[in-house]
Amino acid sequence: MEQRIIEIDVREDLKNKIEPFQKIMEAVKECKENDIFILHAPFKPVPLFAVLKAKGFTHEEEELEKKHWKVTFTKKG
Repeated sequence: MEQRIIEIDVREDLKNKIEPFQKIMEAVKECKENDIFILHAPFKPVPLFAVLKAKGFTHEEEELEKKHWKVTFTKKG
């Protein structure tokens, strides 16, 4: 089974006061089992962890630099 990777960066959206939640939900809706969704954000998006866990995702986060977090979500079967 082919694994897809979907990657979005919401740092510009947030800087421009655009709420990215809908954009994120649209992206994860496309994810199938074992697909990976990578999110770049200016902060650790803790509230999103519970939302995506309920949708079957696990996650790993890392702070790449100040105001740049990379969170890798994996869709479990």
